[in-house]
Amino acid sequence: MTISLLNQLSELVGQVFVKCDLDSKHGKVVLSQRRELGQFQCNGALAAAKIAKKNPREIAETIRAELEATSLFSELSIAGPGFINLTLTDDFLTGHINDLSADPSFGAQHGRKSETVILDFGGPNVAKAMHVGHLRATIIGESLRRLRVFLGDTVVSDVHFGDWGLPMGLLIKEIEREQPDLPYFNEEMKDGFPERSPVTVAQLQVLYPAASARMKEDPEFLEEARKATFELQSGRPGYRALWQHMLDISITETKIDFDLLGAHFSEWKGEADTNEHIPSMLQRLNASGFSEKSEGAVVVHIAEESDNKTMPPLILQKSDGAVMYGTTDLATIEIRQETHKPDSILYVVDARQSLHFEQVFRAARKCESIGKNVHLEHVGFGTVNGKDGKPLKTRDGGVVRLRSLIDDAVREARKVVIEAGLEERFDAAELDDIATKVGIAAIKFADLSNQRMSNYVFDLERFTKFEGRTGPYQMYAAVRIKSMLRKAKDQNLTEGALIASKDAERNLMLALAMLPEAALGAAAKNTPNILCDHVYTLTQEFNAFYHDCHVLGEEDEAIRASRLKLCAITLRQIETVLELLGIDVPERM
Repeated sequence: MTISLLNQLSELVGQVFVKCDLDSKHGKVVLSQRRELGQFQCNGALAAAKIAKKNPREIAETIRAELEATSLFSELSIAGPGFINLTLTDDFLTGHINDLSADPSFGAQHGRKSETVILDFGGPNVAKAMHVGHLRATIIGESLRRLRVFLGDTVVSDVHFGDWGLPMGLLIKEIEREQPDLPYFNEEMKDGFPERSPVTVAQLQVLYPAASARMKEDPEFLEEARKATFELQSGRPGYRALWQHMLDISITETKIDFDLLGAHFSEWKGEADTNEHIPSMLQRLNASGFSEKSEGAVVVHIAEESDNKTMPPLILQKSDGAVMYGTTDLATIEIRQETHKPDSILYVVDARQSLHFEQVFRAARKCESIGKNVHLEHVGFGTVNGKDGKPLKTRDGGVVRLRSLIDDAVREARKVVIEAGLEERFDAAELDDIATKVGIAAIKFADLSNQRMSNYVFDLERFTKFEGRTGPYQMYAAVRIKSMLRKAKDQNLTEGALIASKDAERNLMLALAMLPEAALGAAAKNTPNILCDHVYTLTQEFNAFYHDCHVLGEEDEAIRASRLKLCAITLRQIETVLELLGIDVPERM
């Protein structure tokens, strides 16, 4: 595997610092912020001078002299009090890009130990249509899943359905009110229930709000729902059969949304999958002294002396015997530990759930439910807002459904591609495919390009533009290269050895070389916006190259062949990064 360019240079310069009896850490090399001074810079001489009690410029001069002997740099200079500016020889730069292009991960996997990672994201609920609140969880989670696979990790992605709490009891009792003669409500009946669901997804989405409203007005109905929840969890056959119907049709419906967003899950488990595990877990925690009774409930106290805020205990079981979300989450951690033995478990969930996850993670550590070295992290995110700066709502103040939001994006994208004249060039099927890909790209790039903890304003008109920092802009750069390479093939033009004849070529090569840092940085911080920054920089550099350098019209055969190869490498990297972001690039636009 190819070592990243920055690591390679930092290692080289670090060895020179060691040769001068200084710590190798001072040899860290970064991209230069001032291209007129050099491609890279090393600022370690200043810190080294403080420790060695020497003049930083003298140290920098010594390092520069040693580096000159390597013949890897076309220019080395000192600026200010001791900043070392470095510019590579063209042979070294083109050689590195050749090596990089031959590596499927563009050097991102070099020296990295692979892990087993569980990604918990999506989080749909039975009987509830997925809404705008699920957008970020799905898009961010799927991007992190793809990124971890790209880096060589074994990834388990779990949708973790909300399918086992009080909402199930509410639905059971509401359906019984509507259709009391259904066999599911006959306590004497143990099997032989209908194979077909008595309710549709559309009906469930009406029934649940009705049951939720009734619960607030009718204490007796709420008590009946709580009892139904307990009986469901205890295994009452009719309730279990009705619950299975509701779960199955809800999964079928949510898969449509997930498919539209390109989200993939290796496990379709939910809270209910912990039901068999919970009794033994509660027994173990009680026997080990990790849990205790408090006002009739079973709790785990997780407060620590160092806390500067009140940390309530995690409630595992209410006084009526019902279990809580924290109970199923803790049991899920234990099952995941036993089944997958993960190195990390990441929960991509709204930032407003931070207290809940802190409670669960502390309980998992205290109760020895997870391995000591397993990393648990709540990957929180901000809200999607309307132009008024408040969480996005429908015109009547309701929740925006995810499906309608996707449909709106595709509709807006279709308007944009028609205005661009594509309707005259493509048939209806290809135009629909382009509009769908542009619409999805617009949503995803707009979401992922923001730092995930930030809120952002949802503006489809801006997101679908083919200019600026948008998904369609990145796609168009890739499609432009595809078109160029097709024309080259039609003209029997071939690729050749890389040559750096202009600064625009060198700058594009340097941008290509930065993918390892972008991919590893995004994985370390669980922030896909770093990948968005990288691909935007890359497309900007390609457009500058395209403006300054003839490709198909270049008369020098060797330079033309080099530029064709550089275009092909750039295309592969743009498509690779966009794929990590969940964005599909059409062949033509």
